[in-house]
Amino acid sequence: MPLLNTRRQEKKVKVTFANGLLLVEKEGGKQQVFPLEWLPALANASEEEREDWTQTDSGIRFNKLGIDVAL
Repeated sequence: MPLLNTRRQEKKVKVTFANGLLLVEKEGGKQQVFPLEWLPALANASEEEREDWTQTDSGIRFNKLGIDVAL
C-alpha cells in the first residue's frame, strides 16, 4: 500500500492503512495504531478522502471528512 501524504507541507509523520487499521508513524519511528472501527467515517472513506490529510499541532486532520486524530 502506498504512503499517503499531501503536497502542501513536508510531513513529519507517515500515514498508512492496513487490515482495518490506521497506522501513524512519527518522526523517530514511534508508531501509533488506531482501529478503523473507532473512526467509521474513515473506515468507509474513499482513497481520495484518506489521502487528503494535513498534519496539525495536535495530530492529523482528514480535511474532506472533517476528522481529527490526536497523536
